[in-house]
Amino acid sequence: MFKVSLIVPYFFAKNNDSCIPQRVNLVEIATPTYLTMTYSGNVELDKKIGEWLSWDQNEKTSAEIRAYVETANFNELSKILLNRISFGTAGLRGKMASGYTCMNDLVVVQTAQGLLKYLEGSDQLELLRKNGIVIGYDGRYNSKRFAELSAAIFLHKGYLVRLFSTVNPTPFVPFAVSKWKCAAGIMVTASHNPKQDNGYKVYGYNGSQITSPVDKKIQQSILQNLEPWPSSWDTSTISTSDKNVDPLAETESTYIDIVSGDILDEHKAINAKTALKFTYSAMHGVGYNYVVKLMNAVNLQLIPVEEQKDPDPEFSTVKFPNPEEGKSSLDLSFKTANLNDSTIILANDPDADRLAVAEKNLSTGKWRVFNGNELGALLGWWCLHCYQSRYPNESLSDCYVMSSTVSSKILRAIANAEGANFIETLTGFKWMGNKSYELLNENKKIIFAFEEAIGFMCGSTVLDKDGVSAAAVLGTMAAYLRHHSLTLSQQLEEIYNEYGYHVSNNSYFICHEPSVIKSLFERLRNFDGPNTYPKGLLNNKYPISSVRDLTTGFDSSQPDNKAILPSSKSNQMITFNFGNGLVATIRTSGTEPKIKYYMEMCASALEKDRKVIQNTLKEMTDALIIELLQPNQNGLIAKSD
Repeated sequence: MFKVSLIVPYFFAKNNDSCIPQRVNLVEIATPTYLTMTYSGNVELDKKIGEWLSWDQNEKTSAEIRAYVETANFNELSKILLNRISFGTAGLRGKMASGYTCMNDLVVVQTAQGLLKYLEGSDQLELLRKNGIVIGYDGRYNSKRFAELSAAIFLHKGYLVRLFSTVNPTPFVPFAVSKWKCAAGIMVTASHNPKQDNGYKVYGYNGSQITSPVDKKIQQSILQNLEPWPSSWDTSTISTSDKNVDPLAETESTYIDIVSGDILDEHKAINAKTALKFTYSAMHGVGYNYVVKLMNAVNLQLIPVEEQKDPDPEFSTVKFPNPEEGKSSLDLSFKTANLNDSTIILANDPDADRLAVAEKNLSTGKWRVFNGNELGALLGWWCLHCYQSRYPNESLSDCYVMSSTVSSKILRAIANAEGANFIETLTGFKWMGNKSYELLNENKKIIFAFEEAIGFMCGSTVLDKDGVSAAAVLGTMAAYLRHHSLTLSQQLEEIYNEYGYHVSNNSYFICHEPSVIKSLFERLRNFDGPNTYPKGLLNNKYPISSVRDLTTGFDSSQPDNKAILPSSKSNQMITFNFGNGLVATIRTSGTEPKIKYYMEMCASALEKDRKVIQNTLKEMTDALIIELLQPNQNGLIAKSD
């Protein structure tokens, strides 16, 4: 142990041209890597400041920390150094800035070291030694840098790394993990988040997103490997190591062969003759080059939104790079489509794992942007239809479709009517992906899975949502329908007419105060006294028949009042089932400061008056917002159009 007790007139911080007079405390340190200085008088904070200045080799973020010290902004330093961004099942996602609460080089180095050590101590060690890992990245600021830092850490330890040589769609990472039987995959992306954010998504050996308790084990391993190893900052090995392999060309060609091969030849023939024109937006992301090649392989052509075709980390033409936000993010798509007499718009989010779709009504000239539940109904019907066309003599008894618990129940209605199996999972494709892997190992067939947030998994080529393949499947369906004189809207109406109207109304409120969110949900759990939930809406005009609380594990519809789906105290989620068929779920977002609500009226096939169903849905949605969410009392900010 090294003991230091001295007064020095100046301390020269790393990468700092200025001098900051400081007093050195009496400290004990295991290695002489840095001295703990007196900056704020808070021993723990001072330790973290010294630690950061010693460990961080990024000039920009280390300069930010020094600037906070020089201006005595210890409140901000406490926020960003005494807390830490947590690693969960979605990996990391947050603002790019200095400090342990943000995304930056040092946090990525620590995360990669922790992931490596976790894998070395897991059942995937042999896969790691034999097949290594896959690393991809999107077009955001620092994405390539974060990917290369991660790759270098694994390369220096002698492991094979398949690092994409340029930006790639998120689905290519899980596809590559499965193709080469790798131990894990890393995708550096913040998906549709604002430009200042970035993220770090991890896939398991099975090509699906990790679930608990793996995330907790990785988090623990990160905390045990915080100090950068001597070689961790050296990225030169990426260009010199023979263990760094670019998987891009083979991943792309194999992916296109498999996805296009899953589309029937008769449908490709229809595609080649279709008069439909498809407008495509990459939303300033990575999708364009890959979607174009896949669409060409299935005989479909795209008209690009030129302003949004190439990766742009500024996302310069959209307020939010999120096609799920609706018409505001598709303005340039509408303009491009109208100029080219195009009637179908396809749009990916920036990492191309989700798909938005709009269709023009030629009678009115107006555009309809389909929500995720409507697209789930269309794609679910189509995928089952295609399977039955390919295997007309086979039963659907071994075939499965899935959706998350907050998504439309229309897939359940279709599956029940057609003889397929339906599975409901918790929110997030990590659940559907891992469940699909289990079923595939039991020789079952995965036909389709979706979540209402425009995430779709057509088949089992990728065990995650995939906006690239979904674009080709949707385009093929649209061409087929056009061949039979139908539009997407008309086919959706046919689906509802046959299987029952499932009309939804989903949105959210923004809330930046965790205490308000906690209070809101605790009120719902103690509505008329301890451990009681609301009994209905509008003075019981619409009574609640059952309640499922996946935060506490309570489900009044079960004989033992215990929920079948896993519960988690770290997320708020309550579902109310009403006697008239409406299902309402209120939950918090795992990645954003949002309280989301999902309302769906599930009518039987005998109820044909859609207007009545829609009016009831609106009345109940308005009542739920006023009576249960209480936005005025709680200071909630409504979603902006």
